[in-house]
Amino acid sequence: MRQHPLFGLALATFGALMLTPDALFMRWSGMGGYQMVGWRGLMMGLVFLIFWAVTSRHRLRDLGVLVSGYGIGIVICQYANATLFSLGIANAPVAVVLFGVATVPVFAALFARVIIGEPTRTSTWITIVVVMAGIALAVFGGGHGDVTLDRAALWGALAGLGVAMVLALNFVILRAQPQVPILLVIGLGAVLAGASGVFVTGPAAMMQGEVWAIAICGLVILPVSFFSLSLASRYTHASNVSLLLLLETVLGPLWVWLGTGEGPTPMMLLGGLIVVVTLAIYLWQTGRRRMALQS
Repeated sequence: MRQHPLFGLALATFGALMLTPDALFMRWSGMGGYQMVGWRGLMMGLVFLIFWAVTSRHRLRDLGVLVSGYGIGIVICQYANATLFSLGIANAPVAVVLFGVATVPVFAALFARVIIGEPTRTSTWITIVVVMAGIALAVFGGGHGDVTLDRAALWGALAGLGVAMVLALNFVILRAQPQVPILLVIGLGAVLAGASGVFVTGPAAMMQGEVWAIAICGLVILPVSFFSLSLASRYTHASNVSLLLLLETVLGPLWVWLGTGEGPTPMMLLGGLIVVVTLAIYLWQTGRRRMALQS
């Protein structure tokens, strides 16, 4: 199964689709930034570490890789990802944060070229440009009059760009270094971020809000989606994984619409349609090419 030429793309698609309702449950939780960091990080991290302890056959070797430069790099990436995304969503316009995150395929293509010398095809660059145009249309094309250039918007843009950079670096390192234990390094990074969130929030304040909603994020959505996306990066280019991750950017607001009644604007629907259709065409063409190479 893993040797199938489309395995990586299929796994990345599954992981991205699993991640799409994340923003809805974050909204339902009614929690602040560091409070969400605490719950999401600790829950996801513990799930990963428990599964690593149960399934790993080379624990001592894994621990040795953990303290290597690559292992520490992934831990730092996950810590930054878990922290920046929650803080950005809690303190800045969501539209600006998501547009910043949408640059992840660009960073993935650049990091892959610089770190492992993996070229990015022209068709991938064209897809990146069209997809980012669709996301820009969805985010800034209308109905977002509250998005202005102020300190909050600047923080949101920086947080989104930071998330994009560390996610891209995470995917590239995992593709280049298959010996890095995904469950251990990502789990540890998430736990460290969660512990920081609890420390800043305070144990007493952690129970405020809807814990059940954030528990679904931390125990189901995040572990399944991030493990699938991280594993997929070992079977397909990091830029492909990053492109598929953008499904969350356009489908997430639709989940929020269904769950809270906040309807998307016509420009959001049009931009989302552009993204989904472009990715579908790209996946279809990539699949045909890989199947042809296998035959």
